[in-house]
Amino acid sequence: MTDTVSAATALPSELEALVCELYRRSGGQRFGLSQQEFVIVIGEVRQKYLAPAASTAEIKEFYAGLRIEELVLARACAAGHEGAWEAFLLRYREKLYDIARGITREDSAGRELADSLYADLYGTTLRERVRVSKLASYTGRGSLEGWLRTVLAQEYVNRYRRQKRLVSLDEETEEGTQFVATVITAAPTADSRLHTVTDEALAGLSAEERFILASYYLDQRTLAEIARTLAVHESTISRKLDRLSKSLRKQIVAGLTRAGMSRRQAEEALEIDVRDLQIDIRRSLAQDSPSETFPEKKVQAQAGDGPA
Repeated sequence: MTDTVSAATALPSELEALVCELYRRSGGQRFGLSQQEFVIVIGEVRQKYLAPAASTAEIKEFYAGLRIEELVLARACAAGHEGAWEAFLLRYREKLYDIARGITREDSAGRELADSLYADLYGTTLRERVRVSKLASYTGRGSLEGWLRTVLAQEYVNRYRRQKRLVSLDEETEEGTQFVATVITAAPTADSRLHTVTDEALAGLSAEERFILASYYLDQRTLAEIARTLAVHESTISRKLDRLSKSLRKQIVAGLTRAGMSRRQAEEALEIDVRDLQIDIRRSLAQDSPSETFPEKKVQAQAGDGPA
């Protein structure tokens, strides 16, 4: 833990002026966040997304792209600062209701969905005497409102799944559902380098990007369904999927070549079905999205998920 904190607080002298200015703009002092604590927060985010050898120019560009004020507000709420929580509610309560109504298409259901999230956002539960708040997983790389939209959408999907699991086998049979026996076949073994590089590529995605990929490839939801959930146009989801697929492929091929494969070997390695990868794809997509909003599920041949 000490090494992690020292690495996060390690600050090149060229960045001191920038960090002081970012802290001033963040409003952290208003919520009792010291400059040292602020440095730890942005340092942890930097460690998550930038390589240790990142140049000063790269770090400056990365910090400049963060939603600093929203990041500090979220972290102060997660820490239990009452003033921060009041500011959060003032700014986002009605937006949460509007987003939830857009997802559920019904006023009372929307308010119920939004209200159900407050305990998780505020952090009413403790884990090893530390409050657990979903807001602690917000990294400031996109807007806090967009992050909240994704959290609500995922909670709505999770509620639907829980309701579906409550339907008994007898009820399904009475409805005429046909249950087909699953044929389990042995999965081919993929190169371990593919597992590692794929996991690293997925870890670099934003929360919304993970949600879109998991919804389309793992849950087999249509573009229209995903678009309705996120309150955007279907063509927007289509473009994002296309861009994400191409970008991930390039990243994975580049990672495999750095790991010692030839270009041809890397391209051939990507022909393997995602279900045959011995890594938890769903869990990789769920990281930082925020945590525990996707049910953990191994994506292997016997799981029966759709190919990516």
